[in-house]
Amino acid sequence: MDTDKVFKALADATRRRLLDQLHKDNGQSLTQLCEHMNMTRQSVTQHLQLLEDANLVVIVWQGREKLHYLNPVPLQEIYARWIEKFERDRLRALRNLKRSLEADDDKKA
Repeated sequence: MDTDKVFKALADATRRRLLDQLHKDNGQSLTQLCEHMNMTRQSVTQHLQLLEDANLVVIVWQGREKLHYLNPVPLQEIYARWIEKFERDRLRALRNLKRSLEADDDKKA
């Protein structure tokens, strides 16, 4: 995975909006995606190309129709590398707090 390409693709609000549209309704044609964007078809195509280069969008041809699908794998890899490890300590702290509060309740009862 080319992390730089993924971060570059995610840095743009328009591309994030396209990903949101695909998350809402996966497998859309360019025409369908353009309906939700306030820009030319050519601009949407350029944004989709960057998303495809980052492997965030994959293309499936159905006959003559080119459908765009969200590929969550690069996002999961970023989550695993950059986010998950920071969440572990917070979740552990919350679990310990819960146990401590429950133990206090048991002592009071």
